[in-house]
Amino acid sequence: MAQFIKIYEDKPNEAAIAKVVKVLKDGGLVIYPTDTVYGLGCDITNTKALERIAKIKGIKLEKANFSFICHDLSNLSDYVRQIDTSTFKLLKRALPGPYTFILPGNNNLPKEFKKKTTVGIRVPDNAIALEIVKLLGNPIVSTSIHDDDDVIEYTTDPELIFEKWQNLVDMVIDGGYGDNIGSTIIDLSGDEPIVVREGKGSLDIL
Repeated sequence: MAQFIKIYEDKPNEAAIAKVVKVLKDGGLVIYPTDTVYGLGCDITNTKALERIAKIKGIKLEKANFSFICHDLSNLSDYVRQIDTSTFKLLKRALPGPYTFILPGNNNLPKEFKKKTTVGIRVPDNAIALEIVKLLGNPIVSTSIHDDDDVIEYTTDPELIFEKWQNLVDMVIDGGYGDNIGSTIIDLSGDEPIVVREGKGSLDIL
């Protein structure tokens, strides 16, 4: 059964963040808060954990469209091909924030994603998520947790999330109520930005 841990976003407890990072390093799956909906994540370098998430989502790992949660834009060159100045300025304007940007991937992508030409990058405006990634030292691969009930689509109450997911994951973080609107997804891999999904992030950044 999963651990249930309370972390306050205005002052994330270092010892609690370290516990989360240990679970991730041990190949565990963690449900954590972001600036949009709660996410399900694992260490990007752990194949077994990646396979578990793909299985939960009912998809083949190589076909999965997971996003990479980064602490800031300094990790970008690890996974993304060189981008032009105007694209970088757009990322700087928008992040941290409720956006997922699809960017051209490079040859350093983890082997599970080698066939992919693009990668989704997220830098959420949430201190808990950012502290976890910072202490981990590399991005976490993430997907949002959908509900089977299309009316609610996303569960926002951490206790209800724990009830539903406690036997599927290793830790659920209670970071307060989540949002029920996903991130705005913008594809920057081509010549012009393409809005894939309008979510919480305003399109005024374009």
